[in-house]
Amino acid sequence: MRTEDVLAAIATGLWRWDNASGTVTLDAEAARLLGLPAQRVTLSEAAVRSRFHPVDWNEVDGIVHLALAEGTLAEVRLRIMDENGRVLRTVRSRSKPMLNGKSYLLIGTIQEVAEPQPGTTAAQPSITGDWRRSREAFLLDAGRALAEARSTSEVLRVAASLSMPGFSPDGLAVFGVAGERLTIIGHHGHNPGDDGPFTDMALDMDYPAADVVRNGRAIYLPSPQEYRRRFPATWPLAQRFDRQSWAFVPLIVAGRTIGAWMAAFKHPVAFTPDERSVLTTVARMLAQALARAGEAESERELSLGLQRSMMPTLGPEIPGMAVAARYVPTGGGLQVGGDWYDMIPLPGGGSRTDSGGGRFALVIGDVQGHDVRAAGLMGQLRIALRAYASEGHSPDAVLSRASRFLYGITESYGVPDPYGDGYEDYAPRFATCLYIEVDPATGTLDIARAGHPDPVIRTADGTALIRSTAGGLPLGIEADSDYPTTRLVLDPDETIMLCTDGLIETGGHDMASGWTRLRPVLEKHTDDNLEQLADELVQAVHGPSSHHTTGPLVDRREDDIALLLLRRNSLAGRPGAAPPAAVRRTALTVAQAEPEQIAGARRQLRELLHDWADEDQVDSAVLMISEMITNVLVHTDGDALLVAEARGPLGTRRLRVEVADASDELPHRRRPGELASSGRGLILMEMLADAWGVDPRGDGKSIWFELYETGGAGEADGGRGRGAREGAATDRGGQGPRAE
Repeated sequence: MRTEDVLAAIATGLWRWDNASGTVTLDAEAARLLGLPAQRVTLSEAAVRSRFHPVDWNEVDGIVHLALAEGTLAEVRLRIMDENGRVLRTVRSRSKPMLNGKSYLLIGTIQEVAEPQPGTTAAQPSITGDWRRSREAFLLDAGRALAEARSTSEVLRVAASLSMPGFSPDGLAVFGVAGERLTIIGHHGHNPGDDGPFTDMALDMDYPAADVVRNGRAIYLPSPQEYRRRFPATWPLAQRFDRQSWAFVPLIVAGRTIGAWMAAFKHPVAFTPDERSVLTTVARMLAQALARAGEAESERELSLGLQRSMMPTLGPEIPGMAVAARYVPTGGGLQVGGDWYDMIPLPGGGSRTDSGGGRFALVIGDVQGHDVRAAGLMGQLRIALRAYASEGHSPDAVLSRASRFLYGITESYGVPDPYGDGYEDYAPRFATCLYIEVDPATGTLDIARAGHPDPVIRTADGTALIRSTAGGLPLGIEADSDYPTTRLVLDPDETIMLCTDGLIETGGHDMASGWTRLRPVLEKHTDDNLEQLADELVQAVHGPSSHHTTGPLVDRREDDIALLLLRRNSLAGRPGAAPPAAVRRTALTVAQAEPEQIAGARRQLRELLHDWADEDQVDSAVLMISEMITNVLVHTDGDALLVAEARGPLGTRRLRVEVADASDELPHRRRPGELASSGRGLILMEMLADAWGVDPRGDGKSIWFELYETGGAGEADGGRGRGAREGAATDRGGQGPRAE
């Protein structure tokens, strides 16, 4: 049996009070003894203190410090209060305080004890001491408790739990002012509905609280006769509560009366100068606490309202497509950060040459930083992108205008403290962004990228591939930036994933190790439910399993996460539609000025063929595309367009790779000498490819090769095998490929 079970059986709870962090951890039994639900919980110090009688707490503090000095146990008795300020029970705690620097850790037990019955000779517990203890000690404790309250309800709860030395009220009410009306902010010691006659009372009413608010002076009524004499009109309202004395004290902040505080007593109180001083001081502290709480709640409400208006949303359902999104901010309690996503309906019908409806844009981006300013810039940039997209601009034009917009609004930040508010972080900031224009009818995606991570395509057979796209500088770096557009076609049953770097790098990962962590999640998901897939991706980063996949950069801070998933639905369920073929495809443009992209092309092809049966064939395919792209960059003035497609069931697939260029010069066969440094490309094609050829295409041409996973053409090529290489070259181009 566990120790906790043994202690629970004898009605003894465990608690752990961490003075440094200001938190208290209670087990289920300790929580029950404190009048809370019987379950393990961690609370703030202020929340737990509000459960103790304030007079008891004054002595607890002294006993703990004495035990720390003497190295002994701290044994105390405490009265536990409920939300209404009534004593629930008396408990005894035995704890061992441990000093940690200037703070301490209190670990011990808590157990209910029986209170002595009237007429018994039991000794007074040492913790309770003299109930008429020092008023200064009470005020110090009350001031600390009220200063720690963070909301109006918490202020009222602390006020209700205050036990004034020698004359504790049993009925309390806090009145506020709304225009020319008196309102009740909260009350204690009354039954539900008792506040009805006093709610929304006119300020000119003959009622003590209204008089206090009008004149700003306290009113003390030591007897019912005095109440009836001074306020005969409202005495019947107070008579039914059977109280003997009342104090109505103004709540004043910065010279302005914001309300009144009523303390009612069932026993007569003379309201001596000392007692009035205590009531006035408590009212002053209560007023300041209510003002602070009200300001904090107003700011919080305004902040939450602004943040909710900036939260990303998705549009209506798209016929033939499914969309899912997730947003996880980590900006120190903010609901929004610098990351965002958006879905924007586009004007002009379907495709740009079609009058049908349905085109839309998907946007995902990340503003530099994790603070309020990053969230503000994100909101401005998001609105600007929506405006530019709604005007019908192409993806490259949308990003160019957005970059100019962000550069313009951050240019002034280069001036130190431009607003004179003492805030120094006004350095210009940039943003990464990925903008995709989607045509649901054809699955066409026109992509423009501004320094953002590339999208990921999950093919129909479950393979996840990073799809390299052309891109430009992040937004806001330069006033005039160009953003080339990449066109893809999302086939049926394929999914594209867009995310910010937070999904990849959270947990100390870089882009490579983060992708290694996410790729199995994408590939193992077999359901068509995008919402479930989005949850699984976020759980891989923030869920319990993420603690076992820490990356190499363990000191990297957490980042906001934005995630968008777009899936083109299968055609199989549509009338007359043929079952979809298993196709895996990738494409890449290698520019003349970017020969380093050849390495990216090799990497993409290896990812495309990661489960190919013959590793030698994969190496051969990588070698051939490297030769083909290099030949285009060396022997032409244009760019090379690579398209690779693997089609068919696993084990019998056909790989077809094409490299197109804009030159109309057809390749020709060479016979390189023994010491020649080039001219052997054709020899490689003949040795390694199952079929190859060249196709003239308008002003340019396309050089291609095919590999068959089984080692022969089979049915995929109509029975034409390795011996058909030269025939294929003759049939399709008239000449073999250039031997370069």
